[in-house]
Amino acid sequence: MELSTSEPTTARFDALYRETASDVFAYVLTLLRDRAAAEDVTAAAFERAYRRQRSFDAGRGTQRAWIFGIARNAALDELRRRRRTATLLADPEDASAAGRGDHDDDALRRAAVRVALAHLDPRERELIALKFHAGLSNAEIAKVLGVSESNAGTRVHRAVTRLRKACHAPS
Repeated sequence: MELSTSEPTTARFDALYRETASDVFAYVLTLLRDRAAAEDVTAAAFERAYRRQRSFDAGRGTQRAWIFGIARNAALDELRRRRRTATLLADPEDASAAGRGDHDDDALRRAAVRVALAHLDPRERELIALKFHAGLSNAEIAKVLGVSESNAGTRVHRAVTRLRKACHAPS
């Protein structure tokens, strides 16, 4: 979403926040693997973005890529502060799904993906998060990571391939 400059600054930022907040949180959560820290870092990223709105340059990429770049830097700052990694959070239990055989396969698939993600290195998990949690294109991922679009595409492809292999590996 590209916001017109005729809208008031607060309204433009509010629209950007509403459009991206849940995706930014999911991405940061994937990097930090700690829900409370992800909430704090997401808030800090949006605060930074609000203060730096005027630095956004549409010629360098979309606002979505811009906000994910800020969120990535905030998450990396947090990881450096902690100098440790937390355990990967599991999906919350769905009590209503208990006893429903049709959903057993879905639960097994989600569990397999969580285990497979845990076996990827942090850079690969980040690529998966940018592509699937954030929904960024390869061009946007390239802007966030500071690499060429073809390099970003290659990295994403390799990460997805490793994730697929890990999902289908015998336990």
